[in-house]
Amino acid sequence: MKMNKLTIAIIISMLLGIVTGQGVRWLDPVQAATFASNITLLTDIFLRLIKMIIAPLVFTTLTVGIAKMGDSRTVGRVGIKTLAWFMMASLLSLTLGLVMVHLLTPGVGLYLTLPDGSATSGISAGAITLKDFITHAIPKSVVEAMATNEILQIVVFSLFFGLAAASIGDHAKPVVTVMASAADIMLKVTGYVMYFAPFAVFAAIAAMVAKEGLGILATYGTFMSQFYLSLGTLWLVLLGLGSLFLGRRVLTLLGLIREPVLLAFSTASSESAYPKTLQRLEEFGCSKRIASFVLPMGYSFNLDGSMMYCTFAVMFIAQAYGIELSWGQQITMLLLLMVTSKGMAGVPRASLVVIAATLNQFQIPEAGILLLLGIDHFLDMGRSATNVLGNAIAASVVSKSEGVLQEEGEAPLQDAA
Repeated sequence: MKMNKLTIAIIISMLLGIVTGQGVRWLDPVQAATFASNITLLTDIFLRLIKMIIAPLVFTTLTVGIAKMGDSRTVGRVGIKTLAWFMMASLLSLTLGLVMVHLLTPGVGLYLTLPDGSATSGISAGAITLKDFITHAIPKSVVEAMATNEILQIVVFSLFFGLAAASIGDHAKPVVTVMASAADIMLKVTGYVMYFAPFAVFAAIAAMVAKEGLGILATYGTFMSQFYLSLGTLWLVLLGLGSLFLGRRVLTLLGLIREPVLLAFSTASSESAYPKTLQRLEEFGCSKRIASFVLPMGYSFNLDGSMMYCTFAVMFIAQAYGIELSWGQQITMLLLLMVTSKGMAGVPRASLVVIAATLNQFQIPEAGILLLLGIDHFLDMGRSATNVLGNAIAASVVSKSEGVLQEEGEAPLQDAA
């Protein structure tokens, strides 16, 4: 209900922004630029709130996700298989998003003006070298990394912290429990921050229409159709990969998870579909113990739709501002997103945090994220449904590899995990 109210508020704010921006443009075209500059104070506040939550959110969610993997031999074996699948699916999703955004070029031709603070920064061809990337990834102080929102350095520290907590076992449980509570709190804070989104949407749309005119709005419809075309391509790829292990049964799986997929789509949250997905996987013949292990990991480590959106959205914003990224920089961005996306939970609009952090790393104006904020809920619906599909296929493939996937017509197999 709260999400529905927020969605309605965002839609109303978007419509009011269009009317207000065009009204200012009609009444006083000369003052349209001044109006746009003043009203963006609201968007600046929202951007600062987003940056406020990046460091604690990534640190707590990623650390807890790693620490809860356990350290027994069986869990270790299943965990390695699961992570291997997640890494492959992540790389495919990110790469496909990069390929599709180059083929469709949704942001080319917008020629948006760079914000004043970024107008002279630019991005030189050698801004990020491999040596710089590797050395910059290692934090000399985690406090400094968090204070400056150095997302990659926070991820590196979180990896070490989470692995150490997992190796200690029961002795680390109190700390992991506290961090899990902190992660829940940060997700709640994220929800509070998103309540300010309608004001930011109103300001962003009003400023954009006042400066650029109504023609800019046609880009939204184009972007949505192109992104959903890209998601459809990703579905075909994931189903094709699943068929290599499951054969024609992948279509049976697709039919069984239809309800949780629709639930995730309608609520824009893959978490809402978790209980029904687990139930459908058991009906499909998956080991309950393996499905119960793979699905929770998938909410932090295997958000295929969200990861495709990250590369697609970052490159769209770069195209909109006319910023050229070299292939080396794009590969570096892909590798960065490969890691940073692993700390995001399957909740609505978590991708915005990853995208905001990535824009900052490559000197792309952070205000560009507001180009997508007004339609992000509609994009999130498709992303969430794709996340459910990807995690269901992952759980089925891991069960198959462990020899505990019940075939159609067979008696239930004893769990090996």
